[in-house]
Amino acid sequence: MKNSIILFFFILLMAPMGRAQSDIVFHPSHEAKKQNAPFSDAVEAGGFLFLAGQIGMDHGTRTLIKGGIVAETEQTIANIKAVLKQHGLGLDDVVKCMVVLADMDDFSTFNGVYTQHFTKKPARTTFAAKGLARNARIEIEVVAYKGDR
Repeated sequence: MKNSIILFFFILLMAPMGRAQSDIVFHPSHEAKKQNAPFSDAVEAGGFLFLAGQIGMDHGTRTLIKGGIVAETEQTIANIKAVLKQHGLGLDDVVKCMVVLADMDDFSTFNGVYTQHFTKKPARTTFAAKGLARNARIEIEVVAYKGDR
C-alpha cells in the first residue's frame, strides 16, 4: 500500500501541468501493410518524435534481410530514415538511440556500421536480449528532436 501511494504521488509530480492529451500525436504508419499494427511507428510529444523499434526487415517483402549483422544494421537504419523522413526529419535530428542486439559478440561489427550513419553521436544505450522479433540480430529505437517544425 505504501509503495502504491508513493508511486501515485511520483506520477502526479512528474505529469506536466496543463498538458492536454491533444499535445500527443500518435502517427499512423506510412506503410499500408502496417496500418493495423498494435503500435504507432512514431509518437510526437513535447517537441520530440519517439520511434518504435526497427529491425532489418525489407518492408516491401515483409521479410528479414539476409546477410547477417552488417546487412541487418544497414536495413534497420534505412527503415529508421524512412520513418524520420515522413516527419521531415533525418538522422542528424536523432538525440537518443536504444540498440538491442541478439548477441553482444556482434557489437564491434554493428558499431562499425552505426558510426557511419549516426555522425552527430546521439546518446546511446546498447544491450543484448535473448530473442528479438522475427529472429532479428538487431533492433534500434530512436528519439528525434522535432521542436516547433
